[in-house]
Amino acid sequence: MLKRLKFIIYTRPFIVLVYYFIRVYSMTFRLRVENENRWKDLREQGTTVLLCAWHQQFFSAICHFKTYSKFNPGLMISQSKDGDLISGVAHRTGWHTPRGSSSRGGKQAMDAMIDHLKTYGFGAHILDGPQGPMGRVKAGVIKMALEADAVVIPFYTSAENAWFFNSWDRFMLPKPFSRVFLTFGQEIRLESPGSKDNFEDQRQDLEKTMRPGLFP
Repeated sequence: MLKRLKFIIYTRPFIVLVYYFIRVYSMTFRLRVENENRWKDLREQGTTVLLCAWHQQFFSAICHFKTYSKFNPGLMISQSKDGDLISGVAHRTGWHTPRGSSSRGGKQAMDAMIDHLKTYGFGAHILDGPQGPMGRVKAGVIKMALEADAVVIPFYTSAENAWFFNSWDRFMLPKPFSRVFLTFGQEIRLESPGSKDNFEDQRQDLEKTMRPGLFP
């Protein structure tokens, strides 16, 4: 029975159902978007933009991110079964999804994501996904931003009322009709590292910048 249930969860009809559920559920949010025009101006000026967020907080932005489909956005997603579900939903919001993670298909997905950023100039990245640890910025984002010559835009979501799951990331689900905030931070321009230590310094700096926006 459990095996059959898992099969149903990853079928196309179920993914379509999840997508429409998210759309309807998100329509209940009283959404407020802050500092969005800054990075849009940069993109219009030809700057490559990479939005970066914590795994805990991505649900709140799914429907709003559909408005970014005109930018041909890209998002690297793991090759797991859960990744199949997330990728299916992302495609329906107009996002391209190179598939891979640090444990499976990572190099190919990273190369594909870098190529996407170089071609279209816009994408997003989950800093501590797909399996954590929570609040740990992985080094791939530094490599991605440097090779694509992209500015990093910190992105956070919060809600006046939300549930937090008992998962590795304490996944946040805003309650219906809650006021939800999508907040974009100041752009971060990385410098080509002269050594491995400098590369690690930039990773740590990004982590220190974004950790305050992570819920405990």
